[in-house]
Amino acid sequence: MTDSYAAPRYAPIAVSNERTVVAQYVPEPSDDDQGYESEAALEAHFIKLLQEQAYEYLPIHSSDGLVANLRAQLEALNQVTFSDDEWARFFAESIAGSRDGIVEKTRRIQREHIQLLHRDDGTDKNILLLDKDQIHNNRLQVINQYATDSGARSNRYDVTILVNGLPMVQVELKRRGVAIREAFNQINRYQRDSFWADSGLYEYVQLFVISNGTFTKYYSNTTRATHVDQAAGSSRSRSQVSNTFEFTSWWADATNKAITDLVGFTRTFFSSHTLLAILTRYCVFDSDNKLLVMRPYQIAATERILNRIETSTNARQVGTVRAGGYIWHTTGSGKTLTSFKTAQLAIDMPTIDKVLFVVDRKDLDYQTMVEYERFQKGAVNSNASTRELKRQLDNPTAKIIITTIQKLSRYIGKNPDSRVYDGHTVIIFDECHRSQFGAMHEAITKTFRNYHI
Repeated sequence: MTDSYAAPRYAPIAVSNERTVVAQYVPEPSDDDQGYESEAALEAHFIKLLQEQAYEYLPIHSSDGLVANLRAQLEALNQVTFSDDEWARFFAESIAGSRDGIVEKTRRIQREHIQLLHRDDGTDKNILLLDKDQIHNNRLQVINQYATDSGARSNRYDVTILVNGLPMVQVELKRRGVAIREAFNQINRYQRDSFWADSGLYEYVQLFVISNGTFTKYYSNTTRATHVDQAAGSSRSRSQVSNTFEFTSWWADATNKAITDLVGFTRTFFSSHTLLAILTRYCVFDSDNKLLVMRPYQIAATERILNRIETSTNARQVGTVRAGGYIWHTTGSGKTLTSFKTAQLAIDMPTIDKVLFVVDRKDLDYQTMVEYERFQKGAVNSNASTRELKRQLDNPTAKIIITTIQKLSRYIGKNPDSRVYDGHTVIIFDECHRSQFGAMHEAITKTFRNYHI
């Protein structure tokens, strides 16, 4: 590979302020061009597509250049200039701590993206590693053929996407005709042999993309502990961990049509809005220290619900059938994660007061609470009695509440004048075919006034 690329034509494709998953992807005739076969040609074409989507290409191939660029990007994002001493402290304490591994760095990106800088004058300043509120403030760059000989083995990586200077997405390419599982296995070797080398910045990678040009898949960065368990553990532990090829995912449009070729994948998944939305909104770092990335149909479902809440509120349709809807799913499709992320994002909407997740049996109540707690401890409130449910409904800080339809029905019967009925409420029913045709449902819809179901 050379460092000289043609001047980019900045024409972002499939960028939307609302939708992360493109509604329907129709390949251009040129997308079917199979004329490039080698890894080098595939890599050059991929980088060219990224440049056309406003990614900045940088000829960085070593640790010194990566760290220098990181400093410049964080200074630009935060409108601050580090002194050399300030940068040395911040880098050592908040980015590349000697005891930090994949777990700590993933947690930093997903949950602790605002770090504290201790300035030379004794003051402190918050430093964003990632802007999650205004995602297009984040700067996307691309590098290739980064090399290191500081690990257990010398390695050279194909293509890396930098977000504010941090490696966030690693892309491994194989020539057409080679199974993409080979790219998956190669990334596993990098994790074992060298991602921790130099200053360890490659342990910040959140997503991996593997492609042979014809087939392209993505998956999340799981922890090194998981990887070690898979490599060295029993056959039972191997079947339970998520660092296996079976956990890789196809990307798709909103009609759930898979976008498998690298060109289509790049024009949709790697559009700036989509990639930044996935990194900032549609990943979950759970209590088992595993990073979960949502599948395209989960993202599409979540965004359609949020869009329905917003549009029906603006159209003053709250409290009607038009304010709600349903998501049809199959067993194993990940509806619990979808509902959790929906609740989490809905409660962040400025007009929403509470999100109620309603199940129809006590065992589902407990099971849902356990699963929600795995996604984020303390994010939701469950209740063992109607009295406890009343305390939560009366408490303005209890935002997401799991309850059974029976307890909610009893609460309505005992508290006909509760103020919660006037609040702007999102009610998510689990297994709605069980619970939407009886007197309990009718009581809920008659009592709550400003709801989305």
